[in-house]
Amino acid sequence: MSRAYLGIGTNMGDRLNNLNDAIEHIKQFENTEITKISKVYETRPWGYTNQNDFLNLCVSIDTNLKPEELLQKCLEVELNLKRERIIRWGPRTIDIDILIYDDIICNGEKLTLPHPRIQERAFVLIPLMDLKEDLIIKGMLLKEWLNELDAEEVKEYIGDE
Repeated sequence: MSRAYLGIGTNMGDRLNNLNDAIEHIKQFENTEITKISKVYETRPWGYTNQNDFLNLCVSIDTNLKPEELLQKCLEVELNLKRERIIRWGPRTIDIDILIYDDIICNGEKLTLPHPRIQERAFVLIPLMDLKEDLIIKGMLLKEWLNELDAEEVKEYIGDE
């Protein structure tokens, strides 16, 4: 089996329910098991900023799916959960990214591994640290990448008040 790490985010509708729905769909992938789920974090939008705050988490999975098959399954979950791609980095009911798949490095037309902007996003690095603190990405520990970023806006989600 291969180990993969997925990043999941949402900022539309019932955000916590969207994350839970995505996890439930991932649990149904054939020959795949979720091994760990990070805490949920709330973050300001990245890229296109005129939108609601996001809830983000990461999951580690063991899978026999090939990277391209896993990508297709993740895209199917996004469609099932009514994801619409209107504005790049815009609002979404759900976003599922393959962040890392074993130690595979690829720059395909549909899939780049590791995720090309993983080291730029504290909202990905922090939940990844929940899963595996000593994970090395592009030659550096997560903590080292995080030291390069402003992570103050990434807060553990404790529910809507």
